[in-house]
Amino acid sequence: MSEFNTLFHQNCFDPDPAVRQQAATRLEHDYGCEINCVHIDPSVMFAHHAKGCIIAAAKIDTGTVIYQNVTIGSNMKFNKITNQWENLGNPVIGPNVVISDGAKVLGPIIIGANSVIGAGAIITKDVPANSVAYGVNRIKPKDDTYDLVFHNPMPTPDAIITACEALIAKSETAN
Repeated sequence: MSEFNTLFHQNCFDPDPAVRQQAATRLEHDYGCEINCVHIDPSVMFAHHAKGCIIAAAKIDTGTVIYQNVTIGSNMKFNKITNQWENLGNPVIGPNVVISDGAKVLGPIIIGANSVIGAGAIITKDVPANSVAYGVNRIKPKDDTYDLVFHNPMPTPDAIITACEALIAKSETAN
């Protein structure tokens, strides 16, 4: 188990509050990552060691994959007329959701099972199951023919380098 995964599991699941606090401090210092959830499943995976992630969810369900620089948190506001907080609560992330690089998932919302939150998306509304959410609150049905962003086995580093080299060659002939 990687150092990050060890710290993640200590931070979220260790019965000893002192161990949880020490792991939280190390996650923040070493990875710029904070994880505070009411419920998070041990099967949740963080790609790229969760660099820059701020995670404050009500629930993150089984099989979820979270990439770097993701924010999951509240979108509450204080109404000065009624002297009441509104939009209380943090997101519930359903099973087998992929949250891509730099996405923001905010507020008391539900992200349905098997959905993908696109890179850089800002989502403040519920996302139905089997959807792709992108841009600012843009949602469309997911094409079941494809897995977007994450599917085991992932491509090998050599396959990615070969594809990048082909793209470089293509760009040089286009100029």
